[in-house]
Amino acid sequence: MQEIKIKTVPLQHIFCIIMEQTFEMIAKTFMGLEPVLAKELTQLGANDVQIGRRMVSFTGNKEMMYRANFQLHTAIRILKPISHFKARSADDVYEAVKKMDWTEYLGTDKTFAVDSVVFSEDFRHSKFVAYKVKDAIVDQLREKTGKRPNISVANPDIRLNIHIAEDDCTLSLDSSGESLHRRGYRQESVEAPLNEVLAAGMIMMTGWQGDTDFIDPMCGSGTLLIEAALIARNMAPGLFRKEYAFEKWADFDRELFDDIYNDESQEREFNHHIYGYDIDIKAVNTARLNVRAAGLTNDITVNEQDFKDFTQPQVKSIIVTNPPYGERISTPDLLGTYKMIGERLKHQFLGGDAWVLSYREECFEQIGLKPSIKIPLYNGSLECEFRKYQIFDGKLRDFRSEGGIVKTDEEKKQMAEKHRFKKEREFKKRISEEEENEGQDIRSFKFLSLERMAEREARAKARGAWGKEQGTKRSKEQDGYRDNKKGDRDFRKGDKDFRGDRDFKKGVRDFKKGIRDFKKEGHERFDRSGKDRRDFGKKNRRFENDDDD
Repeated sequence: MQEIKIKTVPLQHIFCIIMEQTFEMIAKTFMGLEPVLAKELTQLGANDVQIGRRMVSFTGNKEMMYRANFQLHTAIRILKPISHFKARSADDVYEAVKKMDWTEYLGTDKTFAVDSVVFSEDFRHSKFVAYKVKDAIVDQLREKTGKRPNISVANPDIRLNIHIAEDDCTLSLDSSGESLHRRGYRQESVEAPLNEVLAAGMIMMTGWQGDTDFIDPMCGSGTLLIEAALIARNMAPGLFRKEYAFEKWADFDRELFDDIYNDESQEREFNHHIYGYDIDIKAVNTARLNVRAAGLTNDITVNEQDFKDFTQPQVKSIIVTNPPYGERISTPDLLGTYKMIGERLKHQFLGGDAWVLSYREECFEQIGLKPSIKIPLYNGSLECEFRKYQIFDGKLRDFRSEGGIVKTDEEKKQMAEKHRFKKEREFKKRISEEEENEGQDIRSFKFLSLERMAEREARAKARGAWGKEQGTKRSKEQDGYRDNKKGDRDFRKGDKDFRGDRDFKKGVRDFKKGIRDFKKEGHERFDRSGKDRRDFGKKNRRFENDDDD
């Protein structure tokens, strides 16, 4: 009998091989969708999943990177960090990048591009940082080979991403290329279309997985409908894409990616139906075209219908919709539209759950229904809320007495963690959509609006104290009535963000009380050229000129 020899491999050696195959990755997403993306990654089999701002970090191998690009519904792009370093100047960045061996990633026959995101007092211009990275790579390759690679902004072979927060720098390979929200099924779009990644995240937040009918009564170009069908059938959103950036990498494994692309084992049956409606026939035709391009006409039906004509579905359904906000899409009677939405839900959607994404508190108020949960989400650069309405027949007290649950323990916990809209809040676009939702999203990112919020809070308290002082002063000194009253009106009108501040309101009440006392005593009004009026005017102008972004 021939002796069989088995070659044993030390455990440490096996561990090293596994570690070589596993590397760090970063999945970027929209603000508010991080928990949804983290759950997706966990279900995909990623390791070391950690949530950050507009991103989720994780570890995995090459197959995991391919699957993340191909299968994740809520990721914008997948980055593979290749260097972490400290830098205090553009020259520091240049030196650190030039030390790397770029022949490992880039040949002189390849083109490349560099994207940059910077949050640091030491770096004022993100494009300048990108130029320094580009110069370092070109200089090193030219010194080593005598040739230089070319730059291609539109369609580079290798795309790099440099992220700087204070002095922490992360240089990454971009494995996605074009943003992952560009699925490839959208043939045409209507005005202000909903982003595909946001639409998928909204649906996943509802917990719907195809167990009921799905309805969007204001469907636009059909993004929510198509994303719902992909989720219901557990189809990979990357099916429609033509290419990914990693396909141009030197170590691209075509056979592995083909196996992932052709694997249909995780897809499932969908035994319900998806309905879309819109009042605009152009939107209806656009949605139908996109549904047909996605090959989902058996699952989705789109018809022309005004929401005011919506009637009770025959079977249990869920509504998820994104009505116009009056920002990018003009609506003749915006508040009337939201009032109609509330009436239709109340009278024609009994026993169902409706989810509405919108931008303004006054619009939500017109719906006239109590939401069970409010989730902050960004639609582009607009800070919106995604609200759930549980529609039941009769009074809330009777519904609860019969065992009905309006808000689960999990929803109560989420509500406690999320901020609420302020009354009469002035909504502002802080940063461009590209920066807000796609660029500024790595762990070390510092959310700029938090600093502004702190500044506003400090100013509010200062103004509240100043208002108290002025109210007491007027009640005692019996002068400055007419001009001070006018100045106070201008002051309150000048910054609506602080009208909700309790200290400031108390100061205004004290001031009004002082005016009443002054009127009661019947004293004559003072000469309007008086010193107190000039002092008041100076203070008022100082506050009006504050740069409050």
